[in-house]
Amino acid sequence: MTWLETATGLAKKFEGCHLQAYPDPVYGWRVATIGYGATGPAIAQGTVWTQQQAESDLTHRLIGIGEDIDRLVAVPLTDDQKAALADFVYNLGTGAFAGSTLLAKLNAGDTAGAAAEFPKWIYANGIELKGLVTRRAAEQALFVGKPQGKPEAKP
Repeated sequence: MTWLETATGLAKKFEGCHLQAYPDPVYGWRVATIGYGATGPAIAQGTVWTQQQAESDLTHRLIGIGEDIDRLVAVPLTDDQKAALADFVYNLGTGAFAGSTLLAKLNAGDTAGAAAEFPKWIYANGIELKGLVTRRAAEQALFVGKPQGKPEAKP
């Protein structure tokens, strides 16, 4: 599986798909959301998408995020690491990732230290969200090569 396919699966799992705009759980209608967690100035209360629009938007956004990761990360990544980072950035934004300790540790060659940063990103507007705890654990597991739901190799 490519990083894009894996990242798409993660985003779909954690975002869910809503074809009618809904208010952000923390920010309300100030951050109208649609599709697989898409936000932006063209999305407002009353916006409706087709399934194809949602799929296309997700793919387009993830490809752009992949390009951002390629530009920001100075060390080689596995497809699973890139997929984990893509889902992380999809949820948080490129700006948050660019200024993160996770990226700094990764670029310094401290992969374990970078992996340890995922669980720190579980808050929205200062509120711990259970969904973010679960999402970060899945991203972290994929990043370190132990995707949740896949059995670990036995010695």
